[in-house]
Amino acid sequence: MSVRAVVEGVGHYLPERVVPNSHFEATLDTSDEWIRTRSGIERRHFAAEGQTTSDLAIRAATAALENAGVNISEIDGIVVATSTPDLTFPSVGTMVQKGLGMERGFAFDVQAVCAGFIYALTTANAMILAGQAQKLLVIGAETFSRIMDWTDRSTCVLFGDGAGALVLAAHEGKGDNSDRGILASDINSDGRYRDMLFVDGGVSTTGQSGKLRMQGNALFRQAVDKLAGTAFTALHKIGLKDEDVDWIVPHQANIRIISGTAKKMGIPMDRVIVTVQDHGNTSAASIPLALSVGVQTGKIKRGDLLLSEAIGGGLAWGAVVLRW
Repeated sequence: MSVRAVVEGVGHYLPERVVPNSHFEATLDTSDEWIRTRSGIERRHFAAEGQTTSDLAIRAATAALENAGVNISEIDGIVVATSTPDLTFPSVGTMVQKGLGMERGFAFDVQAVCAGFIYALTTANAMILAGQAQKLLVIGAETFSRIMDWTDRSTCVLFGDGAGALVLAAHEGKGDNSDRGILASDINSDGRYRDMLFVDGGVSTTGQSGKLRMQGNALFRQAVDKLAGTAFTALHKIGLKDEDVDWIVPHQANIRIISGTAKKMGIPMDRVIVTVQDHGNTSAASIPLALSVGVQTGKIKRGDLLLSEAIGGGLAWGAVVLRW
């Protein structure tokens, strides 16, 4: 027998404010058609004034705990993936810990931008396999609307706010690829590509948070190859192939990247969970949001083999293979 980190519950939260593409037509040289054809995005959610990343994360975590039938007293730790924390410190994780009434265990943040949830899942999985924890909350939460340059039509129309969460727990498995839970992961980074996607400020440079900057075309050229490559690597680690995958649950950055990666892997789009049209790019929140929606809509079912992959600033990228 071997230990597997199994998903016991999933949940998400989206801010109430829904912003359609037409919202940007009054202030930018853009249109609903321009945004749709280039990104697949139709609308996104923006946090209300005063609503923080930890607020969204707490709501998503509460939904995941309810879905799992787990009390917060059973949770050993919280891992939050975010690039838009409430404060420089303390971590969003500790704020979620307080908000949930959790008075034991540990909480911390992981920062790998859009690949953050893959990194957080990989970290949480390692902690469970090492016996450091039995039950963990793994959360992706972002308020990217706080770091947008509203005069830059190439970036500000792409991003949204939201949060998704999983309850991950230690279960016994047989040790083969028929087990439920996380079966394999692969994470990578290459700092030489920093200028493709970054925020032009920070504590030790400008002393301010800065605004997001992106070289979209250059990033697209890197994304499909790297995403397909990391996906194949993760599948190979556990002795699986692309045809074994029931659902790809990708980072929801851009429909062209999503479809390009699926095509390169030989997986049809009817086996891909797509939420980018409703959420925009929510960075580290996008995969858990898509997982939660996939379960809610009845697509993802117990026993399905899922592949999630993501790429973000750093560049950082990776993939996780898990059986639901």
